[in-house]
Amino acid sequence: MPDVTNILIVGAGSCLGGMARYVVGTLIQSRSGSLFPWGTLAVNVIGCFLMGIIVGLIGKGVSISDGLRLFVTVGFCGGFTTFSTFMHENTLLLDGGNFALTLIYAAVSLVLGLGALYAALRLI
Repeated sequence: MPDVTNILIVGAGSCLGGMARYVVGTLIQSRSGSLFPWGTLAVNVIGCFLMGIIVGLIGKGVSISDGLRLFVTVGFCGGFTTFSTFMHENTLLLDGGNFALTLIYAAVSLVLGLGALYAALRLI
C-alpha cells in the first residue's frame, strides 16, 4: 500500500493540474473558434514539456525530493494532461464524419507531445 502522505501529495497535484487543464484548455479552445480541439492539444503538449523538464533535471543530477517529483509528475502533469479527453474528442470527430481531421489531430498530438518532451530534455 502506498504511503498516505504520497497519496495526498499526488492528490493535491492532480487537483491543481485538473483545474489548470480546465482553465488553459477552455481559454485556448474558446479563442480558437474551431472544431479542432486546440485546448486539449495545448495542455497535452505543455504537460509533456513540463514532464521533460522535470525528468531532464533529475537525469542531470538535480536533487528533487520524492514528494516534489510525485507532486509535479504523477500529480500535476497527470491531472493537467488527459488521454481520456483526447480519445473522446477523437471519437466525436469520427462520429461527425471528420475522418481526416481525426487522423490529423491524433498525429499532431503524438508528434508535438513527443517533440515537446524531447525538446525539454535537450534544454536541460
